[in-house]
Amino acid sequence: MDEGTPGVTRPVDVIIADDHTVVRDGIRAVLEREDGEFRVVAEAADIPSMVREVREHKPDLLTLDLTMPGGSSLGALPSCFIAHPTLAVAILTMREDPEYARQALRAGARSYVLKEAEPAELLQAFRLAVSGGNYLHPRLGALMATGEQASADTVVLSEREREVVRLIANGYTNPEIAERLNVAERTVKTYRARAIEKLGFSSRAEITAYVRRIGLAD
Repeated sequence: MDEGTPGVTRPVDVIIADDHTVVRDGIRAVLEREDGEFRVVAEAADIPSMVREVREHKPDLLTLDLTMPGGSSLGALPSCFIAHPTLAVAILTMREDPEYARQALRAGARSYVLKEAEPAELLQAFRLAVSGGNYLHPRLGALMATGEQASADTVVLSEREREVVRLIANGYTNPEIAERLNVAERTVKTYRARAIEKLGFSSRAEITAYVRRIGLAD
């Protein structure tokens, strides 16, 4: 890949990942109108192809549909960042849901923009991502600001998942939780994984804050 600052001394190299040809064509058309600022180096219609293209081309920017054949879009990002740590990711989706946006940003995406966006908004989201900033669709930003806490608090955990989460927040390790609940450690790991998937976060600090909010703390 060329040296220099992307978008300043050279074009921004872009991979467009979406399983709909018309969407890829639309994004390409928006980028190509910008007088050489962007250069589309590859397209991908599924997750394995996307990861392979990122490894090969090491682009500055990946525009990524949230739902793609062949795997999880967000689940594939760690492999992309290992292959190219400075990769900027802009999620382009129809899902106007603050929970998806929050998960995308936690997974390392820098921008989350809806497919209904006008070209100017798309370009703003892409440019911010490449420059190290973040872009979130305004309606989603407002929803996240007012409802992020409530969205996690309304998650329904099973009785055992709640107990495991409470013990995690109190500092217990998996073996200690297994001993307290008189179950196998692998069972604890299963409950823990299910709870984390439902909650959308995994750090002890976040789990502790959640437990305190819903009144599970000792």
